Amino acid sequence: MSTTLVKAINTRTTADMSGKAMKILLTSIMILAAAMTSMGPVAARGAPDSFADLVEKLSPAVVNISTVQTIRGRGGRRAPDLPEGVPFGDLWDQFRDRMEEDQEPREARSLGSGFIISAEGIVITNNHVVEDADEITVTTADGDDFPATVLGRDALSDIAVLKIEHENGDNFPFVTWGDSDDERIGDWVIAIGNPFGQAGTVTAGIISARNRSINNSNDVEFLQTDASINRGNSGGPLFNMKGEVIGVNTAIFSPTGGNVGIGFAIPSNDASRVTAELQEHGKVRRGWLGVGIQPMTEEFAESLGIEQEEGAIVTRVEPNSPADAAGVREGDIITKWDGKTVEDSNRLSILVKRTEIGKPVKVEVIRQGKRETLEVTTGELPAAMVPGNDDDQGGEGDRPDRSERELVEGMELAPLNETLRRRYEIADDVEGVAVLRVARRAPAARQGIRPGTVILRVNQQSVDNPAQIVDIIEEARADGRERVLFLVNYRGTTAHVSLRLMQDRDEGEEE
Repeated sequence: MSTTLVKAINTRTTADMSGKAMKILLTSIMILAAAMTSMGPVAARGAPDSFADLVEKLSPAVVNISTVQTIRGRGGRRAPDLPEGVPFGDLWDQFRDRMEEDQEPREARSLGSGFIISAEGIVITNNHVVEDADEITVTTADGDDFPATVLGRDALSDIAVLKIEHENGDNFPFVTWGDSDDERIGDWVIAIGNPFGQAGTVTAGIISARNRSINNSNDVEFLQTDASINRGNSGGPLFNMKGEVIGVNTAIFSPTGGNVGIGFAIPSNDASRVTAELQEHGKVRRGWLGVGIQPMTEEFAESLGIEQEEGAIVTRVEPNSPADAAGVREGDIITKWDGKTVEDSNRLSILVKRTEIGKPVKVEVIRQGKRETLEVTTGELPAAMVPGNDDDQGGEGDRPDRSERELVEGMELAPLNETLRRRYEIADDVEGVAVLRVARRAPAARQGIRPGTVILRVNQQSVDNPAQIVDIIEEARADGRERVLFLVNYRGTTAHVSLRLMQDRDEGEEE
């Protein structure tokens, strides 16, 4: 193209321009041509003429997975026994036994995909492909069937690790993990799998988005792709142009059940970490901080009088947790974890879970408007975290005296006492100011505050009587703020609420 351009311009400049002017123009053209040449490889990056060579190299390591689940009778449930002495009980037993004999066990079969990551026959797939299976068969690209055993499964990340054995030893073809963090939106990807039982199906597309959250997952930030993924692709690999696995295909978004160009894959950096944990420990160990958190919002920032709109607000610190030991406090805004920016509470949860157990981590927080750096030693997330159910039985107490009550921002407030604890089932360890009534049109009602809510803090200051709340709100008004930040507890759940201060038009009925 540049040669043609030079010739055309040369024809014109020979007739119409002086030699000096022509030299200047030719120099400009050469600079432009050089710039166009340097841009050429960028435009062509990742756009091959064919995927055939790559597919031929990768396909032998991609496998089909079929499972069999034996279901006994009608859902496997046995008719109940009758109590002894019931009339005609022996007839019921005979009838039940006859019914169960007639209900022969049936088999439920399902299909999925997977890929081999070592010559020893380690296979990766989705947990939901093999969950509850009685038999698992792995079929390789050349049609050989191998019974598979489960080395480990993790429902939270939806990863399962299988093992197959070869009579000729450890000589399975395999693929390797890539670095999913290096992949960019717009990069080409290839999916190979077993959609609808069609073995060895290859589709291509691009990475459409990163860091997607689906099904309210706070364990994985998914890659999104428009490479065609359908039922049966689950557990199959998503490859980059280097032939590395950068994702494990796991889900689609579809109103019809078929592909509409929105598929999701578990990033390889998450999948490989989970795989290593399952192989080494038989379970997945995850980092633990020990806090309750909420995302930072524009309303919260306005309430606090700061400009920070990213981060996670700490609503609760578990006693004897890593956060407690490091001095993390309720109301802290966590903005960085181990040098990585915390955009919101979901991001913090994922970063913490990915962190190595026992690793000291620098944590940046905003506390009372000032930035501080804490050091947290990451703990291990307990296998089952069941919050205590401390049902307060209470004791004898008096109804709050009228003189102790205050009408604040459309809420009738009173100090906590035993009567209120019993009435609203407020635990002994919850300290603050009780909400007795809320005006229907008050901003507090629109924010979900209701009778039985306990106000723990206002603008990060602890409160135990309504007068303190009045003073803090008046101070905020004097500073020109239109919002204040409440930390509240309702039936054991603690959360921040950004409350807009009332105007005259907000007055309304009480509920």
